[in-house]
Amino acid sequence: MLALIVTEDPPHVALTEAPDPEPLPFEALVAVRAFSLNRGETRQLADRPRGTVAGWDVAGVVERAAADGSGPPHGARVVGIVRNGAWAQRVAVATQNLAELPEGVSFEQAATLPVAGVTALRALEICGFVLGKRVLVTGASGGVGRFAVQLAAKAGAHVTAVSRNADRARGLRELGAAQIVHDLHGVGDGDFDAIVEGVGGATLGAALQRVAGRGVVVSFASSDPEPASFPTRALFGRAPGATLRGLYIFEEIERTGTGGRDLARLAALVAAGELDVQIDLESSWRDPGPAIEALLERRVAGKAVLIVD
Repeated sequence: MLALIVTEDPPHVALTEAPDPEPLPFEALVAVRAFSLNRGETRQLADRPRGTVAGWDVAGVVERAAADGSGPPHGARVVGIVRNGAWAQRVAVATQNLAELPEGVSFEQAATLPVAGVTALRALEICGFVLGKRVLVTGASGGVGRFAVQLAAKAGAHVTAVSRNADRARGLRELGAAQIVHDLHGVGDGDFDAIVEGVGGATLGAALQRVAGRGVVVSFASSDPEPASFPTRALFGRAPGATLRGLYIFEEIERTGTGGRDLARLAALVAAGELDVQIDLESSWRDPGPAIEALLERRVAGKAVLIVD
């Protein structure tokens, strides 16, 4: 099969021949039609072992159903999440992390859902019931952020979106953000019952000083690699009972076993027209460099999708 193999030179992948995957009994073999790019996986390319196949998000058709009888049948249109191997013509996917696609949901739309959509969904599940509560989403112009804004607003929250880049923040109000600011100094008075935090560094430190008592901060990424710091009393003294939770999506869905069910929930919302997948860049996987570069340079407002043609 063809696959995007990790290489030494930028963009650190090249389309070339690779061995077909050999599915385990609980895995289906999926013929890939589209996948999306995530900042985390693109940032890691330079450090990944040469010759491996990267990629987390996959949408396609079941070419061979799982040998143990679990999961979608041969020919089913599916969306799935894997730790490695999605940037290829075929990938083996554990059936608990697969969901069949409803009619009307395209492969391109589905490809945006796995890491970004499920991360947003699980973060808000950790935060708990948000109806009528104040929710803060940092890094709101990215893939996870745009899903989090929509899902929180749909759940009845008052959502404040933080995006450092005014141009990339376009469309956030239409997605449900009641307030859009460019840093945490602009959010005004009042604390937040739930904070979905995807920046790290100084932003995480500032977020910990804005969480309400008994509130929850969920940290899922660190685009700012600097250490986070905050006045200790600003957390326990000002906001007693508040918690900081780390969310690593692969560990989360392995622990909860909800990967496939979460994807099915998100796909159903897309099919019903209640969730906008926010594809900002779509191109062929045969020339991945420009899309990878655009994502790393923060020129993508939402998701970047590559089509396996």
